[in-house]
Amino acid sequence: MKILMYPGQAKINAALERPSAGTTDIDRSVRDVLARVRAEGDFALRAFSEKFDGFAPASFRVDERSLNEAEKSVPEALKNAMRDAFANISTFHSAQLQGTQVVNTAEGVKCWSRDVPIEKVGLYIPGGTAPLFSTVLMLAIPARLAGCRDIIMCTPPDRDGKVSPLILYAASLAGVTSIFTVGGAQAIAAMACGTESIPRVYKIFGPGNRYVTRAKELVQLDGLATDMPAGPSEVLVIADETANPVFVAADLLSQAEHGADSQVIMLTDSRLMIDLVKDELEKQAAQLVRNSLALQSLENSSLILLDTIDECLKISNRYAPEHLILATADPQLHAAAVVNAGSVFLGNYSSESTGDYMTGPNHTLPTGGNARSYSGLSTGSFMKKIFFQEVTEKGLLKIGPATELMAGAEMLGGHRNAVSVRLKYLKDEQNRQAGKS
Repeated sequence: MKILMYPGQAKINAALERPSAGTTDIDRSVRDVLARVRAEGDFALRAFSEKFDGFAPASFRVDERSLNEAEKSVPEALKNAMRDAFANISTFHSAQLQGTQVVNTAEGVKCWSRDVPIEKVGLYIPGGTAPLFSTVLMLAIPARLAGCRDIIMCTPPDRDGKVSPLILYAASLAGVTSIFTVGGAQAIAAMACGTESIPRVYKIFGPGNRYVTRAKELVQLDGLATDMPAGPSEVLVIADETANPVFVAADLLSQAEHGADSQVIMLTDSRLMIDLVKDELEKQAAQLVRNSLALQSLENSSLILLDTIDECLKISNRYAPEHLILATADPQLHAAAVVNAGSVFLGNYSSESTGDYMTGPNHTLPTGGNARSYSGLSTGSFMKKIFFQEVTEKGLLKIGPATELMAGAEMLGGHRNAVSVRLKYLKDEQNRQAGKS
């Protein structure tokens, strides 16, 4: 892990560079997958499942029997933990639901918006070495709360054609309506285009590897919505002399173990904290099951000593981390200065891990600096706003002349005329009424 002491701007910029990989081969491969699934449907899905997952099922849909078996196989203590997480996530995301509010923007002009659920959404849950059942909860719970009619989930099977019972139980608990055993870019293609087995959805959510991420980017070009740009996981810790170095090292490693392309950074104004955290990283990393992945991630990562916590905050805002931990004496004060971050954890006892599982806010967050312009997933991510406006006769008399003026200035005669004919009608009607009297 790189250790930088009072570095200049050039060294800081280099340390904050995210790990990158070539995309030419990935792009070519993903485009081929998308084209074949679009043209060949389930036939292409089976071919890609055989090639990439080592298993091509007779049916991609997970049946009720498999769901029942999964529920029986999950230990009761873990079920209770998942139910606790379900309650906390539901409580937080329910608070985001807002009723319709009517606004009178002018006399006789009434406007409002209504949140409408996206009818069909697709959730992608990665396979690989970790069964990310927590991500199932984080995606499906707000989708259900939003009122999405069809919640489709795709996740790759293992080489025996099985899906982790933890993932299946979480899906049942959270309200997923259909589950399909297909993964990778082909799963994104199936949900984007629709096949004989898998229905087409209107928006796709969920993390994945570079192939999945690129597939999501490419289907967006065809007009399908996706949640956000996503990449490898990352955490930035701002630690002063009051931070607990054991906690800081554990938080850094909790993200480093995600994969070799993850990045973890500590910014501090304490020279002693650098040494203490470095020692703790070495001790704790040796005990991790995913030690090799964590060590590879640490090669992309840095411990950086700066003059002040204010300087740490400025650099953090420039980096825009997915996860930001404020391990400082006054985290509330420092939180007020945060303008770019996916999710912020305040104080020594707010580990990123509790945010991943139990606190309630969503752990599906923008990475790669996208927290400068994207938010984490929310109930609103599964909705769209429809705007309504009602103009009465009095309202048109109030705002019509200004509308005519602006439309005329833009040389849009049809726009102007749509108002003018109404104003003329009202004027003629007023004259008729005056003549009768």
